[in-house]
Amino acid sequence: MAENLKQPVIVLPENAQRILGKDAQRLNIMAAKAVAEIVRSTLGPKGMDKMLVDNLGDVVITNDGVTILETMDIEHPAAKMIVEVAKAQEDEVGDGTTTATVLAGELLKRAEDLLDQDIHPVVIAHGYKKAAEIANRVVDSVAVKVTAEDRDLLVKLAKTSMNGRGTESGTERLAQLGVDAVLKVVNSGKLDIEDIKIEKKAGGSLEDSRLIDGIVLDKERVHSGMPAVVENAKIALLNVALEIKEPETDAQIQITAP
Repeated sequence: MAENLKQPVIVLPENAQRILGKDAQRLNIMAAKAVAEIVRSTLGPKGMDKMLVDNLGDVVITNDGVTILETMDIEHPAAKMIVEVAKAQEDEVGDGTTTATVLAGELLKRAEDLLDQDIHPVVIAHGYKKAAEIANRVVDSVAVKVTAEDRDLLVKLAKTSMNGRGTESGTERLAQLGVDAVLKVVNSGKLDIEDIKIEKKAGGSLEDSRLIDGIVLDKERVHSGMPAVVENAKIALLNVALEIKEPETDAQIQITAP
C-alpha cells in the first residue's frame, strides 16, 4: 500500500521549467493573447498589412488572419489553440478569421480578470457557453436570409471576403466571377465547392481571369501537328492514363507496321 502512495518521478530535459496552478493559467492566457494582438492591427477597413518572412527568405504581405498565423512558427500549445480557432473559422466560413482570433483573445483577457476574483475556471467556461447560446439566438433573430436570386448582395459579400488577400485591383471582376461560378453549380439550394476548380496560370493580370462553363484539362498537345481547336468534338472518358510509358529497362522498339 505504501508503494502506491509514493510521489511520481518526473524527468524533465535540461533547462526545462515546470509551471503549475495559476502561474500556468496565466502563462497560457498570455501566450494566447499575444497571438491575438499580432493580428488585431489588421482588423477592419483601416487594418494594416503585415510583411512575413519565412526561413527561406520568402516574403508574404497580407492582412488575412489565417495566412498570418499559418505562416508564423508558433510552438506554444496555448497559442497553437488560437491558430486552430482561425483555421476552423477559415474551413467553415472562409472569412472572419481575424475577428474570431481577436474575440478569442478578448475572451481570455476577460477570463483573466475573473480568475483574479477567485472564480473557478469551470464556472467561467460555463458562463461563456451560456453567453454563446444567447449570442446565437440574437444573431439568428437579426439575420437576413440570402437566396440565389439576391445576386447584388452575393457580390457584395464576395467583395468583402476578398479584402486583404491581394486582390484589391481586381475585386469587382473576381467577385462577379466567383458569384457566377457558385450560381452555376448550386443544385436545389445546396453547393459542393468541389464542383468548382480554380486553375492558376503564370503571367497576365487579375483582369484576365475568366469563368469557363465546362471542364479545363491542363494538358499540352503531344505533337505540334495536332489541331489547337476542335469544334463539336467527340470525347472519350477513360480510367487509364494516356501518357506514353517508358520501359523499366533500356530497350529499343522498332515498329514496322501500323
